Amino acid sequence: MQIAGVEVPLTSFRALLPSRDDYRGLKKRLPSELVAGLTVGIVALPLALGFGVASGVGAAAGLVTAVVAGVVAAIFGGSHLQVSGPTGAMTVVLLPVVAHYGVDKVPLLAIMAGLLVVVMGITGMGRTVDLIPWPVVEGFTFGIGIIIALQQIPLALDTPKGDSESTLVSSWQTLLATDWVKAIAPLGVVAGVVVIHLILQRFAKALPASLIAIVVATLVAQVAGLPVLRIGELPASLPVPSVPDWSWQLVTQLAGPAVAVAALAALESLLSARVADGFVPEVPRTNADRELFGQGLANIASGFFGGLPATGAIARTAVNARVGGRTRVAAITHALVLVVVIYALGPLVSLIPLSALAGVLIMTALRMINLGVAGRIWRTTRSDRVTFIATLVTTVVLDLITAVLLGVAMAAILSLRHLASTSAVRREYLPASTPDGLVDFPTHAMHDTVAIFRIDGALFYGDARRFIDTVSSVDDVRGVIVRAHRTRVLDASGSEALREVGETLRRRGIPMVVQGLAGPQLRIAIAAGAITPDRHSEDLPGAIDLMCDLLGAPAHAVVTGGSTEIFSYGSFTQTEVHRRVYGRRLIGQLDSLPGYRLRLIDVPEHQSEVLGITSQPAAMPGNPDDLVAGKRYRIEESELAAVDAINAPLFRREWLELASGKSAWVFVARDGVLHRNVDST
Repeated sequence: MQIAGVEVPLTSFRALLPSRDDYRGLKKRLPSELVAGLTVGIVALPLALGFGVASGVGAAAGLVTAVVAGVVAAIFGGSHLQVSGPTGAMTVVLLPVVAHYGVDKVPLLAIMAGLLVVVMGITGMGRTVDLIPWPVVEGFTFGIGIIIALQQIPLALDTPKGDSESTLVSSWQTLLATDWVKAIAPLGVVAGVVVIHLILQRFAKALPASLIAIVVATLVAQVAGLPVLRIGELPASLPVPSVPDWSWQLVTQLAGPAVAVAALAALESLLSARVADGFVPEVPRTNADRELFGQGLANIASGFFGGLPATGAIARTAVNARVGGRTRVAAITHALVLVVVIYALGPLVSLIPLSALAGVLIMTALRMINLGVAGRIWRTTRSDRVTFIATLVTTVVLDLITAVLLGVAMAAILSLRHLASTSAVRREYLPASTPDGLVDFPTHAMHDTVAIFRIDGALFYGDARRFIDTVSSVDDVRGVIVRAHRTRVLDASGSEALREVGETLRRRGIPMVVQGLAGPQLRIAIAAGAITPDRHSEDLPGAIDLMCDLLGAPAHAVVTGGSTEIFSYGSFTQTEVHRRVYGRRLIGQLDSLPGYRLRLIDVPEHQSEVLGITSQPAAMPGNPDDLVAGKRYRIEESELAAVDAINAPLFRREWLELASGKSAWVFVARDGVLHRNVDST
């Protein structure tokens, strides 16, 4: 689909909708799903109340959000494990919005943000979270933990919040305005809640520490008659859905906050879902686009019911996975448990001290401030340390969205620096080993008069100047060949660098030939005017022949069969197989093949007699992180032909780059073979 002339990929709408597969195996698992939902509901109750209060909207809004958004996200979302509701990160964004626009604007903000998240899901933006570097995510999480802890200061001291929109400044204002004699009772409640948490975490991890701490603190406050502020009256039922007051002027004013809330809802939900996928590998992985679609609908529904913006909640999702939740029914049950609280336990919940909720949220914040993770990041690279610290400080001092954008921008810049440092422009001397054999110039004189430069890695704006300086400075030559067969990235700046070098050499009467650009790279280079099609060759022998024509030398590249390199894995690294196939034992170098994985296939009977095996692993394209271990051998061309004859029915031969940077022939499985052997894996 084209929007404003730009091609936008749209996700299949059917893939975004619920299906019967969402509840596969439910009949057998229903009891455990209900128990998991009950457990998560008990854990979610104090958090929903606490985050509702912390956001400035109220405990009732937190409960409504947990119920409505929890059900809608569970049904329409892309994760089988995700539990959604109000979260600490969202309260950080909402507090300044509430202070600036008022509490009554929050439902409209939830609807606007939800619509944006729905659009993100439909346009296939679910994979963007994978582009956010680990130091950015951890700095973001660490900073949120600090902010959540600071936001509890007014509740922990029963003191009105400071006027400043900055959490740091507001916390300081609260401390200055505190009556410390009156603050003794609420501080005692906070301390009691923290102690109960610590004891239960140490001796009874299976128990719901937050709920037990809340119940004990409420009982003590009631029996002792402690002078502490309470949650207050809750609604006796769910509110009737309605359209919030709105106007185009108000929508315009809330556009900025809505974008921030939508970005946070998408980011936190996808991060939570990714963590949950790691907890339970046997459950189908999250459909990221559908998760955005479901979270968007959940926010829209929450807004119509007068609730808060919601996201996937990492802590509640983790509990769901740990206690046995494997389908959406567990998350739906958790929301129904909270409905029972609203209709049956409202008067009791209204007695909970606000300071008790502050204690629960302080413990939540402390779990987010993971010093162990910070230490691991600190022991990595300087760029990762800088990215982590910058994201953390920006989160605390400024706001979450600015922090994530700054962190991603810094990580991108540092990654480009790393890419430039791992890319190289090298002077190469012939002969060179290629798929065609050993290639050399036709005359000894050309070794001195034709310079060959090889680009490894990327030719892009971060490395263009080095390429220009290296190649343009060559002297005492009559021609230049640029080998680009190992170039993985070529952008407009790289094409311009290629054009500038060619123009500089042309003014000096030195022709330039480029060899080995891939199809998309060649199109970019020709479109940018960097080269013309008649100055490019796919292989090195063709580039040498082209240079001979330009120099007026009636000769051709010398290609000798000689030997070549082959990468072997599985049974073809065994000495016994070497003797059967090559008639000798091969000596090789350890290497590996990135981007491929192995699948076991059956060996035909006639081939089995030659190799002495009945099955063997076959390399097939996999994920970028996959790696096939093996060895790189140098063999004669006649030996390669013998291996071709043996492998032809099952494999095709490809010239591939290995992890060492060397290239070699690799036998990868034919597609038809994989389909026939799918049952043998």
